[in-house]
Amino acid sequence: MSPAGALWMRGTFPSSGLRGPGRGARSAPAPPRARHPAAPGLPRCPVTMAERRARGPLQRVQRRSRELRAQVEALRAESAAATPGQREPLRLRCTELKELVVENTKALHALKKADEPAPVGNYSQRKEEEEKLLLRLSQQLQKLLLVLDQDKVTKNYPGGEEHQKGPRAEEGNEEEEESEDEESEEEDTEEEEDEEKLLDDPNVRECVAVGNFDAQQEGDLTFVKGEILLIHDKKEDGWWVAENSKGERGLVPRTYLAVPKEEEESQEESEEHIEVVDETADGTEIKKRTDSHWSAVRAIVENDTVEVLTTTGAVPAGFRPSMLFQLLEEGEEFRASYYLQPKLTPSQLAFKDLVWNSERNTIHPRPTRVSLIVTLCSCKMIPLPGSGVRVLSRHVRLCLFDGSRVLSNIHTVRATWLPKNPQTWTFSPRVMGILPSLLDGDCFVRSNSLSSDIGILFELGITYKCNSTGERGELSCGWAFLKLFTSSGIPIPSKMHELVLSGGTPYERGVEVDPSISRRGSGVFQQFMSLRKQPVLLVKVKSPSVHSKDILNFLPETLVGGMCYIHLLVFYRQILGDALLKDRMSMQSTDLICNPVLATFPQLLDQPDLMDALRSAWAEKERTLKRIEKRDQEFLKSAFVLVYHDSVFPLLCSTFLPSYRWAEEEVELSRWKVIHDFLKRSQEKDGTLEYLLSSGNTHRAFDISELAYDFLGEVRENNPGE
Repeated sequence: MSPAGALWMRGTFPSSGLRGPGRGARSAPAPPRARHPAAPGLPRCPVTMAERRARGPLQRVQRRSRELRAQVEALRAESAAATPGQREPLRLRCTELKELVVENTKALHALKKADEPAPVGNYSQRKEEEEKLLLRLSQQLQKLLLVLDQDKVTKNYPGGEEHQKGPRAEEGNEEEEESEDEESEEEDTEEEEDEEKLLDDPNVRECVAVGNFDAQQEGDLTFVKGEILLIHDKKEDGWWVAENSKGERGLVPRTYLAVPKEEEESQEESEEHIEVVDETADGTEIKKRTDSHWSAVRAIVENDTVEVLTTTGAVPAGFRPSMLFQLLEEGEEFRASYYLQPKLTPSQLAFKDLVWNSERNTIHPRPTRVSLIVTLCSCKMIPLPGSGVRVLSRHVRLCLFDGSRVLSNIHTVRATWLPKNPQTWTFSPRVMGILPSLLDGDCFVRSNSLSSDIGILFELGITYKCNSTGERGELSCGWAFLKLFTSSGIPIPSKMHELVLSGGTPYERGVEVDPSISRRGSGVFQQFMSLRKQPVLLVKVKSPSVHSKDILNFLPETLVGGMCYIHLLVFYRQILGDALLKDRMSMQSTDLICNPVLATFPQLLDQPDLMDALRSAWAEKERTLKRIEKRDQEFLKSAFVLVYHDSVFPLLCSTFLPSYRWAEEEVELSRWKVIHDFLKRSQEKDGTLEYLLSSGNTHRAFDISELAYDFLGEVRENNPGE
């Protein structure tokens, strides 16, 4: 045996450099140990110095816990048979025992495996059992103390009827009190058992902490008493995977958790923002909040079609109508065109986010608190709908979210998949050429919000069509939330994030995307396999480069979009600055500005194929520019205006171009054919004038108002309340 092994066997190995086995030993329960506590009143056998040195810190805590348990059981027995006059000393003993239990619990929490003088098998399991025992003792003493205090209050209450009762009535009251105490103890025991069963129920995902817990190892989750935790995996070894309100995950001991009561939950919610409570098809409660997008959630709750699909098994139980699609349908407030327009100051005498830089002859760049590049990598293990539903599109919608409200426009990225593996979605980052920008997985995120809870909300969705009825709809296949700042206000690091998807809507908690996955087995191996089958979203978050950040700073303070057309958005903002700040005769002038680019460019953001046409036409133009021309910003802006007039502007008024419809394959193909033919002929004729004047082309009639930019009208339309 090596010297290190000899030191280990003797229990004299230094504790500072070694740690025992990891948490893998938790699953093996500690074998029961025979104990022979001394009877009350009898002296204990003397303990030799050798035995005292052999006992480790954990053993001392265990012995103390057993002594406390015996004293608590004796106290409960005495309290059940005690008369009202004998209960005051019992109450004092109960208080002392409760303090001793707290001291022993603190001593247990301070223990570390490295402090043991000799190896201890199943150390974590034994420590967990002690925590459970001490917690149970604390709860029993607390209930007993409440009963004794109640008796004390009843005794001192100045009621005239009690003084008029005779001895027989007092004897009867004592018997009734004893029977009531016995019944209350039985009810308490039954309640404890029911709470234990309810806590272990796999469908109960939300728990409340009954004590403070500090992380002991890497991977543990620190929490405080009263904190609500969302449980993702209830392991048999007693260490559960939990998530706090900040999105942090880790292992927590089961003995520190309890099922929250409805009364406590109602007190924690802010009453001024809660009006009613509804239930979804599966019984999940949704609280109506006036500070959130309740109209969209209400439409989801009242959707009968999805309820029928769920009942018939056509879609998993965790699927819901898409909340973000519902918000997009309600109005322009969540579209990119809304955030692209300049905002006025409260006095409405100047622009808030558009300021002219006379030294550089352009608009001022505006740095923001949040400026990130988010790359959608892939989605894995996404459940499939049944055969009665045809999937027309798979996509991810993302936006800025603070837990109650959407804080930006809603950006959509379409996913691709292979027929052999439709549960895995992929994206196409760094889109170049004429590849549709709708597939661009590289997104920019900008915001100046000061909210400490701001993050990115990802909603995976499908556009479906029922084979039997032909009805179309939008479903959410799960959602995930990535908080952008820690609790101390530090931005999250640039790295790859694996986000486990939740079912339902962002206003529901504890809903799984596909509950059948977690119900397939209760063993350790089955739980491990179910974790691997949970739907996840892989995203990469990084800070933009210096060059990219300089470009992003020309955009509005709040905007989410694709990186492939960011240069086109910058051109629009620069032309907007020229028209509103540089070329206006007077800053008090409210005349219409005749500029087709400013008037029609926002429409392209809602028609991705036209944005692709402009991007393709500008790429062709850039290939012909000289190096000195690429450095001249004024020349580039004028060239961009010419390209715009020769490409997408005529298409906006063309009668050959069908109206844009989301996820309509025939319409998308027809539109792309018209766009491709127009761009090809425009290149062949070196411009669109001859093509537009030909007798074979017709265009929709329009008036001057459609070509004029009314910035005050845009402000009134975007801010009707101002």
